[in-house]
Amino acid sequence: MFSRQFLLVCGFAVAALSAGAWVHSADAASRDKAFFQSVAGSWRGPGEIVAGKYKGTKFTCNLTGSALDGSQAGVKLDGTCRVGVFQQPMTAEITQSGGSYSGKFLDGAAGKGLDVTSGTVNDGTVVLGLNRQKLNGAMIARVADNKTMNVTISVKVNDQMVPVIGVTLQRANVDQMAVGSIQ
Repeated sequence: MFSRQFLLVCGFAVAALSAGAWVHSADAASRDKAFFQSVAGSWRGPGEIVAGKYKGTKFTCNLTGSALDGSQAGVKLDGTCRVGVFQQPMTAEITQSGGSYSGKFLDGAAGKGLDVTSGTVNDGTVVLGLNRQKLNGAMIARVADNKTMNVTISVKVNDQMVPVIGVTLQRANVDQMAVGSIQ
């Protein structure tokens, strides 16, 4: 029903919320955990394929991320992406594995999904290395504010990274009224 390329495109979008990172110190570990907690919740938004055979294809994703409990940094993600009337379930899981992260989208690169192979988290931005068989790519997700995340996915063509997907996700169900307390 869905083309393999569409599944990969949606997978890259899902991977935006399934960010992985290399951990070099205790500060980095707590920073990474805080990043995963900041992207937990419901996100919605449009995306578009900006290069390649399916250039101009627009899609919309509805995703819910949950930070891992305990001391490990990571995230679990469930949701759907839709092109027209066709909808595809999306799942991802990224977990801390020693000093780095490992994870997969759908059933990983061994099946119809992809693997997260590397990454860094710095100042509200995550950069991930992604792999599926001979396809190598990278994703940059920037959390602009508490309500907006911009995602760009690039693939390696020869020795150059070529942007192929852009997605803007908005936090869903955000209370617009500021609330405070008096001590």
